Amino acid sequence: MADITRIGVVGAGQMGAGIAQLAAVNGVDVWLYDLDSEALTKAQKSISNNIQRLLTKGQISQATSVDAVKRLRCSSRLDDLQSVDIVVEAIVESEQVKKSLFANLDKIVKSSAILASNTSSISITRLASATSRPSQVIGMHFMNPPPIMKLVEIIRGADTSEDTYCATKCLAERFGKTVICSQDYSGFIVNRILMPMINEAFHTLYTGVATKEDIDTGMKLGTNHPMGPLELADFIGLDVCLSIMKVLQAGLGDDKYAPCPLLVQYVDAGRLGKKRGVGVYDYRNAAKKTGGSPRL
Repeated sequence: MADITRIGVVGAGQMGAGIAQLAAVNGVDVWLYDLDSEALTKAQKSISNNIQRLLTKGQISQATSVDAVKRLRCSSRLDDLQSVDIVVEAIVESEQVKKSLFANLDKIVKSSAILASNTSSISITRLASATSRPSQVIGMHFMNPPPIMKLVEIIRGADTSEDTYCATKCLAERFGKTVICSQDYSGFIVNRILMPMINEAFHTLYTGVATKEDIDTGMKLGTNHPMGPLELADFIGLDVCLSIMKVLQAGLGDDKYAPCPLLVQYVDAGRLGKKRGVGVYDYRNAAKKTGGSPRL
């Protein structure tokens, strides 16, 4: 398979924008797609600001900065992705929505293109079944935020080819990432371990074992985690955590993965974490003090 020189990223949220930034800074032409033009404008501004920050810190050169900005294109037309070598989707964590997107992309992109999903838990084999190219479908799970976190988790579906795996791995390494490879089981490696821990932290809070502050401090200072599990859940998004727990419970068939009732209640109440200003913790006062939204 030829080297990847052009990438399409679907979804202009935090994950999609971060992946697009990585590609542009590392010399890959990028089409960033989202139906929401406001999301695209916000993503483009964020990427430009981040590139300028990298330049100011001396982490990239002036030439790289200028080149990266030129490589980024934004679009609300899926057809603009027809010439890319790989598409990485970073949309809502819903199997049906992702399948529908892959079915559409399958008809649009060139026959040699790879379709990669940034899913954190959904079966790659099932996503591939919506396409006519299952050998070219793969999981490429970036950690949040993509420009900073050093890991990419690659997941091979039942029919993913060696060429597809090698091309995807090479791209991740070009982005400066360390690659781990998982078999196609619910949650893969990272979330198979992380989400039950977060869920157990919710149970610990739910049953009154300790305050949220003590739970997080205990894990930070007692196990050397940079963030406590409840703080991390807010950062990820409680809706995302809940979705992954449901996938784990359904895919692995074990009630130990049942979401904590408190997690369910918070999501039902719209307390989704930092992106909404309130989750386990309340970020709204901090946002007012800084004159803006809480940093995602």
